[in-house]
Amino acid sequence: MTTSAETLEFQSEARQLLQLMIHSIYSNKDTFLRELVSNASDALDKLRLEAFRDKDLQADTDDLHIEIDTDPENRTLTVRDNGIGMSRDDVVALIGTIAKSGTAEFLKKLKETKDSAASQDLIGQFGIGFYASFMVADKVTLLTRRAGSDEGVRWESEGEGTYTIETVPDLPQGTSVILHLKPEDTEDQLFDYTSATKIKQIVKKYSDFITWPIRMTEGDSADNVVTVNSMKALWARSSSDVSEDEYNEFYKHVAHDWNDPLETIRLQAEGTFEYQALLFLPGHAPLDLFMRERKRGVQLYVKRVFIMDDCEALMPEYLRFVKGVVDAQDLSLNVSREILQQDRQIQLIRRRLVKKVLSTVKGLMTGENTYKYETFWKEFGRAVKEGLLDDFENRTAILDICSFASTNDPEKLTTLREYVERMKDGQEHIYYLTGESRQSIENSPHLEAFKAKGYEVLVLTDPIDEMWVDAVPGFEEKQFQSVAKGEVELDSDTTDEQKEEFAGLLTWLTTALAEQVKEVRLSSRLTTSPACIVGDTNDVTPTLEKMYRAMGQEMPQIKRILELNPGHPLVSGLRDAFAKQGENEGLAETAELLYGMALLAEGGELADPARFTKLLATHLQKTL
Repeated sequence: MTTSAETLEFQSEARQLLQLMIHSIYSNKDTFLRELVSNASDALDKLRLEAFRDKDLQADTDDLHIEIDTDPENRTLTVRDNGIGMSRDDVVALIGTIAKSGTAEFLKKLKETKDSAASQDLIGQFGIGFYASFMVADKVTLLTRRAGSDEGVRWESEGEGTYTIETVPDLPQGTSVILHLKPEDTEDQLFDYTSATKIKQIVKKYSDFITWPIRMTEGDSADNVVTVNSMKALWARSSSDVSEDEYNEFYKHVAHDWNDPLETIRLQAEGTFEYQALLFLPGHAPLDLFMRERKRGVQLYVKRVFIMDDCEALMPEYLRFVKGVVDAQDLSLNVSREILQQDRQIQLIRRRLVKKVLSTVKGLMTGENTYKYETFWKEFGRAVKEGLLDDFENRTAILDICSFASTNDPEKLTTLREYVERMKDGQEHIYYLTGESRQSIENSPHLEAFKAKGYEVLVLTDPIDEMWVDAVPGFEEKQFQSVAKGEVELDSDTTDEQKEEFAGLLTWLTTALAEQVKEVRLSSRLTTSPACIVGDTNDVTPTLEKMYRAMGQEMPQIKRILELNPGHPLVSGLRDAFAKQGENEGLAETAELLYGMALLAEGGELADPARFTKLLATHLQKTL
């Protein structure tokens, strides 16, 4: 018996997206059908898999297909499938709410951009799916019954912030989406979607590769049903028989993206075990790339039978943005995620896929595709560098495709190979400095002597840089060396005579600042600043220490080293005053100020800002 219809409100983010769709920010409205057919295809995949795994499932799997009906008289278009279907809770969760992570950030960015093309790009990054229906319809009705359930659900909305939902009996298994179409308006790219010819054209363009039959009735006879797609899996066809447009549309199907991929990767293995892979590098980073709840991995098929989405066993975490399909010939259809983690064949496939992806990216670094590499690195470089921490087998290959800012050029990035080629004669290390921004690094006193002597320094500003530089020993037999850690040998101008002159001051300062530093010494890295703070060679950096604390990890206090510039008037004046007066309260305060200045210069935080300000005011007053 039909229950009374209940009216519910869309989640606030869903309401805003509906308004975007209704007001047609995205100009290519034909793509609504691709989204609906893609959803129907997913539903059929899931039913076949569910029926295979649950032999008791009461479901009809004899003739799985997608059907499209046009009704010019009533101006409706119906897309139906006999797939897995949805329960009432499924409908509310999947349609009434946008569960996809990154929604709020997406909407914020969309509000900030005024450019129409940029808005379309953002929508393409997000992937709207079912909501695209409201680009062409002023009302959408959805009828669905989950396989194995006796109750069906009717959902309806005009996209105005609310929807109605009710339980109904006697619905067929699967889902029907009925679009009550808006009037035709060719100037607004709103075509007659009751035209069978137009629908076939769209299916052929966007969904020809769908592996389930897409059927339509031709003419007036209900018996004259034709299949309008070829159903040929793209990865099983010869590459010479597949056009770039077909690859692009297949990518949009598997990635739920509205933009073309950056690069297509094909792989086929024969012999001991056989598999085919069709992978894609996206052109944009997804909004959830760095979110914990993100999904990763490619689709897994076995002998053309869909097994699972987001197969994590096939792609490492640092390549989580790679999309596509792997079709293995020798796996069991009843394979689970847990089994896949231990499966030898899957591990071998994964190794081959990773090497292929990395070599493909390396191939983009030369020739006419360098613009693709630049886009790739801008979008995914931060994620790729995560592989330096845990993919030891491919560490060299990852380093080969990395690019970094450096002091060599204010705008252009450099590869490590290019850096090594520019190294000065006798230079043994690849120098780097980590920090929050390029500006803070370039203003750091640690760089002064390196700039003066013409040494190039890598400018590392990503949080992950703080971690991998300590984990990776080097590149091309050149070790990485932080310019803010350890002792730096740069043909130091510091003489033995200076060391002797400052010995007493350094000993006293080490004692006077014992709570803050482990040592005070003369510096060979300063030219204009009076002092800087450096870490011991194996010390954790202050930024990394802060990151660990933010993650709730207990960290012991790490004392660092205060280095003084013997050529600076403030430091030589402090030496002379100490030689004349010995230790006294005024000099101790000056030493404290010197340490505070060095801490602030590197972007550190004072333990007691109020005391530092008071001391500074007192000392400034004495100069007036």
